Amino acid sequence: MKVKKHSSKIKTSYDMKIFNGIGYTLTALFAVVCVIPFYLVLVGSFTNEKQILTKGFSFFLNKESFSLEGYKIILESPNSIFDAYKVTIFVTLVGTVLAILIVTMTGYVLSRPDFPWRNGFSFFYFFTTLFSGGLVPTYLLCTKVLHFNNQLYALIVPGLFSVWNMIISKNFMKAIPYELVESAKMDGAGDSLVYFKIMLPLSKPLIATLSLFTALGYWNDWYNCMLYMSDHEKWNLQYMLQNILNSAESMTRIANQTGMVVATLPTESMKMAMTVVATGPIILLYPFLQKYFVKGMTIGSVKG
Repeated sequence: MKVKKHSSKIKTSYDMKIFNGIGYTLTALFAVVCVIPFYLVLVGSFTNEKQILTKGFSFFLNKESFSLEGYKIILESPNSIFDAYKVTIFVTLVGTVLAILIVTMTGYVLSRPDFPWRNGFSFFYFFTTLFSGGLVPTYLLCTKVLHFNNQLYALIVPGLFSVWNMIISKNFMKAIPYELVESAKMDGAGDSLVYFKIMLPLSKPLIATLSLFTALGYWNDWYNCMLYMSDHEKWNLQYMLQNILNSAESMTRIANQTGMVVATLPTESMKMAMTVVATGPIILLYPFLQKYFVKGMTIGSVKG
């Protein structure tokens, strides 16, 4: 019997090694597949237009194909890029902080079993995910009533509340023992003190996960800027870069139709360079939040 148990342990250990080897290999291959597009974008941003149009994108750079024309055109007016970065960073930071406070407060209230109207309010929030007022009523409300035109809060307010993030927050806080809240109440703590001193410190994975989602949304947003911002000085980075690209493509199209001689614009390399300029900073944020990301998603997604 002892021999059989020993051989069983050896077999289990051997099977586990095979399983781990296959798992690590598949994970590594999947990681490579995910990284390749970013690598191609980075290499393409340093490739001249002729090379891209004739031979397509390449994995490697050489002296003949290397070019900084895409970055030169984008950075022709560095002050505009810098101003757009300031607007985007300000909107992302302020919007993310306010959105996390609002979403976690709402999730905390709706997760409390002693709140008698939690089911009614939950239905009200869920109903808004099925029906909306539409673009025209929303635009009229924001411009005629709320006066969003050329105001920075026009880039912040529309993204302050997400029902999906609220549901994740609610389910996460349900997993926190309510006895902690009851004991704090018995010691004389109010709702604000319970929220800031108990719920938020215990919700670090949730906050990190929602912060990443919300920050990505604000950083990549260009639609609200297009709707409400006519002042070029208040354009965010995404919308400004999109306008640069649209202008370059329009000039090339007009030149082709009219036969005018216009300097060849590196449209393709510009696209790659814009992607690098726009996504670089936000990609660097992810490693700092990665350790909380999986935990926040799994705990926050358990039954509603």
